[in-house]
Amino acid sequence: MGGLGLRPASAVAERYFEQPGPHGVVKAAGGSAHTLYYPADLPTTAGARPVILWGNGTGATVEQYDEFLRQVASWGFVVAAANTGQSGSGKEILAGGKYLLAENTRTGSIFRGKIDPNNIGAAGHSQGGGGAIAAGADPMVKVTIPVQPGPQGSAPALRGPSLFIAGQLDYIVPSPYVRGRYAWAQDHPAVFAELKGSDHFFPGETRTRLIGVGTAWFRYWLAGDQRAKSVFFGPKQSAELFNDAGWSAADRNRKADTV
Repeated sequence: MGGLGLRPASAVAERYFEQPGPHGVVKAAGGSAHTLYYPADLPTTAGARPVILWGNGTGATVEQYDEFLRQVASWGFVVAAANTGQSGSGKEILAGGKYLLAENTRTGSIFRGKIDPNNIGAAGHSQGGGGAIAAGADPMVKVTIPVQPGPQGSAPALRGPSLFIAGQLDYIVPSPYVRGRYAWAQDHPAVFAELKGSDHFFPGETRTRLIGVGTAWFRYWLAGDQRAKSVFFGPKQSAELFNDAGWSAADRNRKADTV
């Protein structure tokens, strides 16, 4: 998933959330354990921001996911990415949320009063995807995106909506395995999406689609963006995910059908 590049905005007009968001992005250290991404206008704009917590794949670094993390920050999120290639327990991911919640009340912090504790999402790739499932059992986390998740965590224990992303040609975490994990997430809205022609590392345009769909998922559930809702929900004949040839398979559970 390293190097998630974006196409020019003019080329993705029909897939709106692949375009960069309206905010410039600042990247900074969050202590030694996390890398932070946040909107550059955070200090000068009113209101609290939703949060995304991120877990890397096994042995991977935050830099390999830099463009994806910058993308979601450009859409108004504060991101805390764990500086580890071992995030499967979910604890490393949740630690980013705890760090930001502490900063939200610390005098002198740029994040004081800027973090929305009620709108925190978790996502990750491979082992980090399993870690996102594990983190999703914590009351801190409202919504998750397990990307090609490993075996960590319990899908039935997820406390909120989840988007499971698989690669059609992924032989490291095969698509049927991801779909099986999705099938166990029955207590809340869940969506399964398989990227056509993608292996475990999202070559070419598959990366762009991952960026757009991941951004849209968080924009709807954490920011109430109704345009993002139409990517996944409503009649399947009009929902974007179910009508984009770049996805080789898509499904949603009964609770997602009623969103």
